Amino acid sequence: MSIRIVRLGSPRAANEGLRIGTVRRPPRGVPKSEFAKRDFYDLWLPNLAPSEALVKLGHGAKDDRSWKTFARRYRTEMKRPEASRVWDLLAALSHTTDFSIGCYCEDERRCHRSIMRELLAERGAALR
Repeated sequence: MSIRIVRLGSPRAANEGLRIGTVRRPPRGVPKSEFAKRDFYDLWLPNLAPSEALVKLGHGAKDDRSWKTFARRYRTEMKRPEASRVWDLLAALSHTTDFSIGCYCEDERRCHRSIMRELLAERGAALR
């Protein structure tokens, strides 16, 4: 049992389980009834996405310094009780079921997925 960190819209892996979208907005031009069929997500959890202002900062991060600023601010947002409790829950669930979480970004190194991976590892999650 474990969590897989994925790019939303990518083909699902075998035994991936429920796919959770941790993005601010649903995919554009895709009917809600098609989200899961098109491998975006089964469940939308936007409270684990960066705030709208922070998304803009992250997309504009062209160097290591600006990326570190984004990462620090995202971690600060995720320390809020309503987000922190969900991270704790996901880490605990990773030991009993397979599921995945993700975002649309192409490069995980410049995506909040990389930080989500760290947040989950810090909580003892089983990661794939």
